[in-house]
Amino acid sequence: MPEIRNYTLNFGPQHPAAHGVLRLVLEMDGEVVQRADPHIGLLHRGTEKLAESKPYNQSIGYMDRLDYMSMMANEHGYVKAIERLMGIEPPLRAQYIRVMFDEITRILNHLLWLGTHALDVGAMTMFLYCFREREDLIDCYEAVSGSRMHATYYRPGGVYRDLPGTMAQYEPSRWKSAADVKRLNQSRSGSLLDFIEDFTHRFPTCVDEYETLLTDNRIWKQRTVGIGVVSPERALQMGLTGPMLRGSGVAWDLRKKQPYAVYDRMDFDIPVGVNGDSYDRYLVRIEEMRQSNRIIRQCVEWLKANPGPVMIDDHKVAPPPREEMKADMESLIHHFKLFTEGYCVPEGEVYSAVEHPKGEFAVYLISDGANKPYRVKVRPPGFVHLSALDEMSRGHMLADVVTLIGSLDIVFGEIDR
Repeated sequence: MPEIRNYTLNFGPQHPAAHGVLRLVLEMDGEVVQRADPHIGLLHRGTEKLAESKPYNQSIGYMDRLDYMSMMANEHGYVKAIERLMGIEPPLRAQYIRVMFDEITRILNHLLWLGTHALDVGAMTMFLYCFREREDLIDCYEAVSGSRMHATYYRPGGVYRDLPGTMAQYEPSRWKSAADVKRLNQSRSGSLLDFIEDFTHRFPTCVDEYETLLTDNRIWKQRTVGIGVVSPERALQMGLTGPMLRGSGVAWDLRKKQPYAVYDRMDFDIPVGVNGDSYDRYLVRIEEMRQSNRIIRQCVEWLKANPGPVMIDDHKVAPPPREEMKADMESLIHHFKLFTEGYCVPEGEVYSAVEHPKGEFAVYLISDGANKPYRVKVRPPGFVHLSALDEMSRGHMLADVVTLIGSLDIVFGEIDR
């Protein structure tokens, strides 16, 4: 008889499916996982402590770097917390811009999740398909903020600036012929809103393409159906949120249950799963991309019809326009004070949550009345989801651990914050 032994196995951090800095210590009975112990702390960001040593506005950029797949959604949670403590409300146009970019961010996140998750499981083409659409949306980030990923676009009281009236255009080069450039620039001849509108018309067909490749693919179904099943009751007990919770059949979405910004004006549905397995979580995220597309289209329609300010007119919080600052002493003083000292936030504490692409992302902020926070605590969805990995992977094969890590959709910036 062959001798069967239990093995303790290191999975990662150098494993291609371990997402960079995840070290899993797996106890194996042959090929079957008995226990999974996630070891975290290899990234050591220190974001919360760094945010406590800087004026409020200087920490917005740290939020981008938490879950670096969902940049503006992180900013929204942080900026909303400051606004609630200060009792200010951004102009309506700024709220519509925020909702539009939250949903663009959701699609960006899900595209990267879908491409890399499918790649982990063995579907190569998906990666190339998803990055094709991601590129267009990353261009939208670049158009409003000048940065392709870490935008620092949301500010307490609104957004950094209004949407640009032109889009950057491709130019002929040794890699792109004049005919290619003409085709690529067709959707870029108008404003950013025209470009986004064009994208919303094209995108549902792209999602159909993803589904053609995966949804009924028998290898994909063999790798995901029945893997990592979580019951609705257990999902709630473990604190799962977002697609992880909705995949188990619980219709909980902060955009509907505790609406913020202008989500209460939007018409969209909450997709929910039935079986709570990896396949249902995949279907939920696919449908979320379609619903986000609907929301973006509604925002574009409203923004085209309603010009207006995108920042509150309080120079204690928002910098004065540059022309004013050059000509008016009062504005120059406001500008100088704001960018050296920042502003003081009234004493108090606040918990501000947003429906992040991965789940409930929240910032708990305590202010002692100074120009920097007394305490910043981030509640990231990935941290909670990773703690469920042990329970989800027990009794599954080693190859299924790769599927489960993909299904959790974890990014380590927010886990090792």
